[in-house]
Amino acid sequence: MSKHLGFLGEPGEKGAIRLPIVATRINAAVRARVEKIRLLGLDVDGVLTDGRLYYHDNGTESKAFDVRDGHGVKMLQRGGIKIALISGRDCPSVEKRAADLDVSYVKQGIRDKVQALEGILTEQDLTLEETAFMGDDLVDLPVMSAVGLSIAVADASEHLFETAHYVTASPGGRGAVREVAELILAVQGHWHTVVEPYFTP
Repeated sequence: MSKHLGFLGEPGEKGAIRLPIVATRINAAVRARVEKIRLLGLDVDGVLTDGRLYYHDNGTESKAFDVRDGHGVKMLQRGGIKIALISGRDCPSVEKRAADLDVSYVKQGIRDKVQALEGILTEQDLTLEETAFMGDDLVDLPVMSAVGLSIAVADASEHLFETAHYVTASPGGRGAVREVAELILAVQGHWHTVVEPYFTP
């Protein structure tokens, strides 16, 4: 729970930009991995969403996305980080969300996420070492094992935690992607540049 809830203490200096707390939670080895990242791959169900599927009487389905996660994606893009969505399922709402966020790489109905990711990296002339991937379940283990920075959301399957270089404090679909966005931007030195417009009167 935030220490800033209610009316406790004095407000911070107006216009001051502080580094995200998340940047202090990692060790030197993980920091070195974060510094190299140029592309963030995201599973959808359980990472960009909370994993729940909503089935409607007309036969369609829908998902709920967190606006802060979406803003995190946009901030990463402004910091020069590419984004790719790679999902084992297929849903029109994912295409819509990706379009809203200007995400060019959207791979759905994917059985082999490593192969799908490698195809994207070839197009971008990037390496697996320069790639991070966020997952939440067993199907994400192969791709998490292949990349330079593997990330599990807080409520992921426990079997991912030994593979993950970083486990978020926030659960999937509820700020986990935003947390990782702030981590990457802070470690790579882009945080102040990206958020400065929000602090400037």
